[in-house]
Amino acid sequence: MRSRKTPHPVRKEIQVPVSKERVAEVMAQHRHHEADTGSSEVQIALLTERIRNLTEHFKTHEKDHAGRRGLLKLVGQRRRLLNYLERTNIESYRKLIAELDLRR
Repeated sequence: MRSRKTPHPVRKEIQVPVSKERVAEVMAQHRHHEADTGSSEVQIALLTERIRNLTEHFKTHEKDHAGRRGLLKLVGQRRRLLNYLERTNIESYRKLIAELDLRR
């Protein structure tokens, strides 16, 4: 009688999100006033930080297709916010693109 092979245990790595300290740092760098947490500039900067973090993740986890879908959703959200900022405040848009080193 053959012995059944036990399946290889799935290795789950803990996805390290952007730390609270890093979020506070990005917010401080891009906010307009002390209580600004939701302006377009802050949201774009935070999305860019998350996108860069996920891009590094995909260099080692090429087959994480569900995560890649999430990355594409983040990129689309950032694109919409950038379009809005470009329409409403072109100077701020240009400054942010330069600061975040985005190709656009």
